[in-house]
Amino acid sequence: MNDTPATGPSVRIKGRTRRFRPYNQDSGFISDPSDGAQVHKFLQNSGRKSVKTKSLQFVQMATIFAVSISAFAINTYAQNPSGRSRTTEVKPTVYVPANAAPASVAKEKEMTCGGYLAVDPPEVSIEIVGGEQEQEQHQFSQGNNLYISGGHQQGLRTGQVLSVIRPRGQFKSAWSRKEKLGVYTMEIGRLKVIEVGQSTSVVLVLRSCEAMLLGDLVAPVTERTAPIVQLPDRIDHFANPTGKQNGRIVLARGGVEMPTVNDVVFIDLGKEDNLREGDILTIYRANDTPRFVTKHEEEISRNSTRPFESDKFKGGQFSIDVSRTKNPNASTIHTKSITTSDIKNRRPAVPRKVVGEMVVTNVQQRTASAVITRVTQEVHTGDSVETQ
Repeated sequence: MNDTPATGPSVRIKGRTRRFRPYNQDSGFISDPSDGAQVHKFLQNSGRKSVKTKSLQFVQMATIFAVSISAFAINTYAQNPSGRSRTTEVKPTVYVPANAAPASVAKEKEMTCGGYLAVDPPEVSIEIVGGEQEQEQHQFSQGNNLYISGGHQQGLRTGQVLSVIRPRGQFKSAWSRKEKLGVYTMEIGRLKVIEVGQSTSVVLVLRSCEAMLLGDLVAPVTERTAPIVQLPDRIDHFANPTGKQNGRIVLARGGVEMPTVNDVVFIDLGKEDNLREGDILTIYRANDTPRFVTKHEEEISRNSTRPFESDKFKGGQFSIDVSRTKNPNASTIHTKSITTSDIKNRRPAVPRKVVGEMVVTNVQQRTASAVITRVTQEVHTGDSVETQ
């Protein structure tokens, strides 16, 4: 029977209390805790055991990992005996845009506030004669109450919607072959009758395209619906002429001289030219039509055989900033060059410059209103149009 106690005295090492079992040379237990040699040897043995234990744990984990990798490889090979990679090929999804569905080419603003060029001036007698706030203002807009010179005698009724127009006079254009295009009439907005008197009525401004003034005419509303059309997928920059009706942009709403997308413009084609609402027109410009560069005879530099070289190195006597000479055999100091005008005057026909598209929204007798739907660059008044 072993008389060694299960536990022995404790020793405090590095701030921690360690309790030792008795040791002897054979069994490894501490028999005398006061013997420093025994304690030191015990600690060394404990450290070795700890290191051995950690090493054993690491070997066990490495073995488990290796077995797992081997099992995965065997399973993969069983599914793919050829050994080739079976990575799933992800094919990109390609979205091919279908032809654009027919859509409205103009919003309410373009249809309500576009204006028009009519052969005859409007025959309207009712006008704006006052306003609730006329002591404080002389221009009126949406939300204001106005007074008009029409009532029961003119057949007005409560809730009726009226149009406000402002004729500006006969319009002529240097761009058009037609001598007279008609009376340019601005569409200013919409009114709603809220009280009807015998000869006057109170109206509410529902919509104002421009500031309303006393003297603006009040007319029945002409309902117009924006055309529903299917535009081409893209603009053909080099489209050949169709041989159909040709005209010019003669005016843009607001006096804009470089209109763009969604702007309302007026062209010198109308009912007499068999134009219809919803027609699509190409906006183009002939290449021989100068816009900003008007003088081609002023080339960059004279064509000279001297003095485009240094006196020392004699690197070359010709300028690189000019076109070829008319006479390559000339040996004079200054020779004549081929100019831009020379080339343009003798060249064959080249494609016209397509700058945009438009859709007709309102057709009058001699003219029509249109909304620009797409552009490739700036559009100018005076540009040509052709029915597609």
